Amino acid sequence: MKKNQNTTRQNNGKKKRRPNIGQRILHGSVLSGDFFRRYWLQVFIIVSMILVFITNKYQCQTSIETIQKLQRDLAVVKTEHINQHSHYMSATRESQMQRMVDSLALGLSVQEQPPYHITYDGK
Repeated sequence: MKKNQNTTRQNNGKKKRRPNIGQRILHGSVLSGDFFRRYWLQVFIIVSMILVFITNKYQCQTSIETIQKLQRDLAVVKTEHINQHSHYMSATRESQMQRMVDSLALGLSVQEQPPYHITYDGK
């Protein structure tokens, strides 16, 4: 009978209600100092992994931006190369060269005959 009386006395008292998760977060009892003392290594590893992830993401983003900038610069340089090449090809045409010689009044003219080839047998 004594066991029933003890149990009855405990049940008659107010039952302690455990606060819900929202109240525990507000009061700061979700992650207590005891939690960190027990799981310090796991917390350290998780925080380290998060920092490595953030660093890696930042480096990837800066590398991608650098690659995009270099691709734009390459496109500009290719365009300039094509323009310079076309200007050079037009400047080296025979008719263009003749106009340049005539405009400078050098007194040069195009040969009518092909050049002579002289051979020597050495005997």
